[in-house]
Amino acid sequence: MARVWDDFLTERDKLVLDVAGYGARAGFGARPALIVVDVSYGFTGDKPEPILESIKRWGNSCGEESWEAVRQIDRLAMAFRKRRLPVIYSTGFARDDNWDSGSWSWKNSRTGEIVAPPSNTRGANEIVDELQPQPQDVVVLKQKPSAFFGTNLVSYLTLLGCDSVILTGCTTSGCVRATAIDAFSYNYRCAVVEDACFDRCQASHAIALYDLNCKYADVVMTEEALSFAEGMPDNLFPNLPG
Repeated sequence: MARVWDDFLTERDKLVLDVAGYGARAGFGARPALIVVDVSYGFTGDKPEPILESIKRWGNSCGEESWEAVRQIDRLAMAFRKRRLPVIYSTGFARDDNWDSGSWSWKNSRTGEIVAPPSNTRGANEIVDELQPQPQDVVVLKQKPSAFFGTNLVSYLTLLGCDSVILTGCTTSGCVRATAIDAFSYNYRCAVVEDACFDRCQASHAIALYDLNCKYADVVMTEEALSFAEGMPDNLFPNLPG
């Protein structure tokens, strides 16, 4: 099967990773949670449009590709809810004066744009309407890339008895990657859904997925994750909220 990273690898890269033994399949866990990382208007824009247009109003927008991923995430979230499997969202939060942006301001010259343009009618950290959390879902608020850092995510996964996570959202090379590495570090089995993740840079998206698949997670497509979720027993998690 062709993978999104194929065109970005040299023949040397392919040989080295093959001989070194990386990229083995870890497999899904027995008690998974779906995690939707930061799919908010700040990263999607308020409508599908070319990225170079969208970022004029939404500096972190990933453009049209984000809305293609939103459709896949919605399918996964519905399948997980149908089987009463956990769906967990992350999104950011900040003070009105943006003081707590901290280190974000060191690498982006537009971090100081704390006043949204008048044409932006939605908050940057608002989860998009198409993926609005339902009563049984869980939302964690974060300020740094990983959905684990400084949040209650580990304690919620422990409360639910999860042994694995399936990651979607954005950006692939940033917050999804950071969350995947922390999940790996906490010894959760981790899968990342290739076509349910998005990034503003095509190369970053592809190489991040490649590297995650080599070392920290199984990178799968939506159809495989759906098939897995639909085959799970009903009501594995009787202590879901709602």
